Amino acid sequence: MSASSAFSDEKGGSSSVGEPEYGHDPASGGIFSSDYKRHDDLKEMLDSNKDSLKLEAMKRIVAMIARGKNTSDLFPAVVKNVACKNIEVKKLVYVYLVRYAEEQQDLALLSISTFQRGLKDPNQLIRASALRVLSSIRVTIIVPIMMLAIKEAASDMSPYVRKTAAHAIPKLYSLDPEQKDQLIEVIEKLLADKTTLVAGSVVMAFEEVCPERIDLIHKNYRKLCNLLVDVEEWGQVVIINMLTRYARTQFLNPNLNECLLEEGGESTFYGSDADQDEDEDEDKKDEALSKRKPYVMDPDHRLLLRNTKPLLQSRNAAVVMAVAQLYFHLAPKAEVGVIAKALVRLLRSHSEVQYVVLQNVATMTIKRRGMFEPYLKSFYIRSTDPTQIKVLKLEVLTNLASETNISTILREFQTYIKSMDKDFVAATIQAIGRCATHIGEVRDTCLNGLVQLLSNRDELVVAESVVVIKKLLQMQPEKHSDIIKHMAKLTDNIQVPMARASILWLIGEYCEHVPKIAPDVLRKMAKTFTNEEDIVKLQIINLAAKLYLTNSKQTKLLTQYVLNLAKYDQNYDIRDRARFIRQLIVPTDKCGALSKYAKKLILALKPAPILESPFKDRDHFQLGSLSHLLNTKAGGYQELPDWPQDAPDPSVRNVEVPEWTKCSSREKRKEKKVEKPFYSDSEGESGPTESADSESDSASSSASGSEQSGSGSEESEESEERSDSDEEEEEEEEEEEEEEAKKRKTQKKEPIEAVQQSESEQSSEEEVKKRKVSKPPPRNVSESESDDDEDSPSDSSQSESEDSESEAEVKKKKKITPPKAPTKPVKKEGKKEKKEMSLLDFDDFEPTPSPQVTPVGNFLSSSLVTDLEGLSLTDTVLSPATISPSGSLKSYELLHRITGEGLWVEYCFSRQPFLPDPHMVAVQIQFTNSAATEAKSLRLEEAKLQSGMRVKEFPEIEVLPAGESATVVMGVDFCDSTQAANLQLCTHSRKFFVSIQPPVGELMTPSFMTENEFKKEQGQLMGMNEITEKLQLPERCQNEHAIVQRVTAAANLSRVPCGSDKECSSPAPPPPGPPVHRFAGRTVTSGSLVLVTVATKESGPSQLTINCEKMVIGTMLVKDILLALTQ
Repeated sequence: MSASSAFSDEKGGSSSVGEPEYGHDPASGGIFSSDYKRHDDLKEMLDSNKDSLKLEAMKRIVAMIARGKNTSDLFPAVVKNVACKNIEVKKLVYVYLVRYAEEQQDLALLSISTFQRGLKDPNQLIRASALRVLSSIRVTIIVPIMMLAIKEAASDMSPYVRKTAAHAIPKLYSLDPEQKDQLIEVIEKLLADKTTLVAGSVVMAFEEVCPERIDLIHKNYRKLCNLLVDVEEWGQVVIINMLTRYARTQFLNPNLNECLLEEGGESTFYGSDADQDEDEDEDKKDEALSKRKPYVMDPDHRLLLRNTKPLLQSRNAAVVMAVAQLYFHLAPKAEVGVIAKALVRLLRSHSEVQYVVLQNVATMTIKRRGMFEPYLKSFYIRSTDPTQIKVLKLEVLTNLASETNISTILREFQTYIKSMDKDFVAATIQAIGRCATHIGEVRDTCLNGLVQLLSNRDELVVAESVVVIKKLLQMQPEKHSDIIKHMAKLTDNIQVPMARASILWLIGEYCEHVPKIAPDVLRKMAKTFTNEEDIVKLQIINLAAKLYLTNSKQTKLLTQYVLNLAKYDQNYDIRDRARFIRQLIVPTDKCGALSKYAKKLILALKPAPILESPFKDRDHFQLGSLSHLLNTKAGGYQELPDWPQDAPDPSVRNVEVPEWTKCSSREKRKEKKVEKPFYSDSEGESGPTESADSESDSASSSASGSEQSGSGSEESEESEERSDSDEEEEEEEEEEEEEEAKKRKTQKKEPIEAVQQSESEQSSEEEVKKRKVSKPPPRNVSESESDDDEDSPSDSSQSESEDSESEAEVKKKKKITPPKAPTKPVKKEGKKEKKEMSLLDFDDFEPTPSPQVTPVGNFLSSSLVTDLEGLSLTDTVLSPATISPSGSLKSYELLHRITGEGLWVEYCFSRQPFLPDPHMVAVQIQFTNSAATEAKSLRLEEAKLQSGMRVKEFPEIEVLPAGESATVVMGVDFCDSTQAANLQLCTHSRKFFVSIQPPVGELMTPSFMTENEFKKEQGQLMGMNEITEKLQLPERCQNEHAIVQRVTAAANLSRVPCGSDKECSSPAPPPPGPPVHRFAGRTVTSGSLVLVTVATKESGPSQLTINCEKMVIGTMLVKDILLALTQ
């Protein structure tokens, strides 16, 4: 029992009452204690001969790793158990080794032979774990071993192991890049894999190792497109990004003709003065457009767009973003609009997701503004948005501004200016300036509004307004001399350097419009020159120079004074500028030729600034990439290729199919697939004819339609050829089942006929019931077509194939052979009956007590077994009634009314299954407010739970009025331990530390089993797992009812029905032998079996026996049941 005592000590230190558990947490108070003692216990458990102790030790070690604790010193003890025969232990050992193999490489190398043996293990999880550990050892010596293991795993029968092989490829490549050629062979092999589990991982390996080998994708392109919907979410993201780059190299630009027209329009706008040159350029472009063939979309291009479109409804934001960037980079302009709604939906997600989505939307709105215009209100800013989200939404709103919606947007901007967030207000003022530059009709309105902001109390708002007004005034300065005068008066008040510099630049640039004010401003600036910031000093020098050239009489001395001050300034830029200006404007004997052109240099007309979006040039990065987010090329980024001038050969994507896979039945099925519209009308529109959407108004629509229909048939052929192998496997299985059914038929002919009769009668009764209750339903597609097309031979063959498929389904469910139909009409009726049988729910069979519903009883020798099976099917329904009669639940006090200041809280274990998590114990909590005031915000928070414990809190109670009660249910995972769950009970004003401690009997749930099953399980739980105690039952506890009631009150167990008369006590005749009462259950967390037997004797003490997989629980349960029976 030494090992078991060590195990009980290890279960959290609860074996010795009152002894603290040192070393559990650095903050727990064990300052001077170390981890050596606990780790020694773990090492003893790992060295023991019992798998249960090893498993418990590994669980604790993995839990420590999950909490971020260092367990590397246990590596030697753990790695020894890699050869353990227990699969559960082996799995956890591999989890540990994956974590520490890279750190402890020398020790891991010693066990490399064991890892190699693990690669041959019959369990796929062990094979995959062994390969994962092997690829985690970063030592170049074992590169050949890793390569061999990856090659073998790539041919493994299990797709999970093949997926792990794909994950190991980039690890090996980073360790030894010289293995690239061999790894490419493995990638090529895995790319041909047809399972969705492998697809995403191998494409990731392809992207890491050989993204330039686009030729590897040709043969697998159509397969990847068709598998895309079923691949896991992160695999979808990788595949879509790869296919985006692939499509840019293999297909033509669908918007090429529109791009040429746009370029032609831009060149004429910025054309030269020579009209002849313009005419020649236009003629050349017309010739280029006329020579260019009308665009016809490649069927594979259409396949990619069609198969990615449903993923816009994915719950994963990364998948939606990947599809959006694919459509933006690859789709015709007419079809890109479908992504707008999906991206707007993502704006309801977390702020991090919003930030990335808005960055991409801001880029899209520059080129495709009309796409998001219907969703303008979705980009309105909420007060709860973070600043970076607000700025991005402003960017999008500014990009979407047009003559039609500018009034709405400006009204929205007016409210934003009143915000308390100053950075946001500054960004709003800049957005107003951009709107004014792009839309001339509102320029004056925006200017007047910005001038009104100049009287704002906030200096930052005024400063930003000045900077924006300066840029707007450059467009029409002669009309706005009043605004320049008004801004000149602000120099006394505004202290922000950028704003002061902007005002001075404006006055100097347009000094002829304010000839009286400008010299006075220079006088004031000269006084404060030494105290100004550098940017302001430079503009004072510029102002002095401009006034000297235009009004030298008034400003000559002022200019010399300013230049002398600047000559001795600390900043060398200002000193250089002063020296340069002096030589340029003040004539001397040594002045050069430049002084003659001083006016032209300094007073030259400056072009008005163009306020552009910072996202204008970001679209050369692939949308959704890190490089696009940072606006700089990140490590590992692959450039988005340019569209090819001429279409590459599409035949490289054709896959050769062996002749033996083609047969007449396939052709018939093919005809059926082409003729019958499987989807509804709305879905059918996105079929093979969808490629003609973008070119519907072009003259070549008939040609494109014919090519597309041909490609559609090719795609259907390839998709069927891909599914041929799967269908043949199903047919082989069906043939095997038919042979087995024939054997059974020869052995049990009469029962089968009875079953068939009962089924046919039942189906006819169901049909009659349906006709009576409901109106005749409209016929579905398959039934109507099988009725209408009965005469044609091809359709009769189709109905035969459908019959065979429906019969196969019935055989799988019923495991019997259907009766052969002699003629065609009889066959059709049989088909309808079978279809209705397959559509019926099993729930429909339960309420009817007809013997036809349960024909299985005809086969069984004993009706008792069927009753017991019915009992086990409805355990969840029977459990509350049979286990805990109402009113027998014991309540425990969680918070006393005095401690809780009038709030009284009790809890009890309801013994009902906790639906959100079946591994949790349901705890029912009752709140009673005995105070005079109402209690608010009643909720629970985790204070400090023991390792492994979990809590599912109840929904917050917002208000509990005075004198009222409320009941809630929460779930607690006690980890099969009676240690208390320490929690915080919070109200709106106070926090109370409370604890919920379960009796051992509440840690289990009833398990329904027969007497034979009970004895079989009991026989496997002997020895140390069995505890026997003798007890003397009091007189009032001698009868069966009292014993059952007391045992089930002490523990949440179910009664095992007795099968023999000797052990069943009947009320009328006394039993020949003493009765034996059996109870069974399982622990809630781990599902460990708990068996209780109470054997009463006529003379002498009774005997209580408990068999339990967990000895600690068995020991505590014995004490509780003894106490309950002897009281």
